[in-house]
Amino acid sequence: MTDTRTNAAIAAYFAATRAMDREAWVRTFAEQFEMHDPAGAPPMRTHDALRKFFDGILALTEKVGLSEDHVFVCGDRAAVKWTGRGIGKNKKPITFEGIDVFEVDSKGKIKSVQAYWVPEKLMAQLG
Repeated sequence: MTDTRTNAAIAAYFAATRAMDREAWVRTFAEQFEMHDPAGAPPMRTHDALRKFFDGILALTEKVGLSEDHVFVCGDRAAVKWTGRGIGKNKKPITFEGIDVFEVDSKGKIKSVQAYWVPEKLMAQLG
């Protein structure tokens, strides 16, 4: 069964990245959540930690955003294969890929994210 709350949360999350809208992105998260980006990294559990993370990415890029290539929703959970594209501060195009695994609460807010990608591949393009 497809959960429309999960689809809506995923769409809002990715749309906020493309708009480079930090606050819209932060609003997609529940009050209590856990994000590992990349998977295995120490968890982010506060909205201020999310803001700092988002600002760190914006500091390295002129333009950046993630697009959903494939979205697989199972109730309150989803796996999304995505592609990131943009322009680095070095004025060169950047492309990077990954898979995020989400869990969404009953209010349609993200309560967990595991982000599977290799940040070093992005950083090599920004250097």
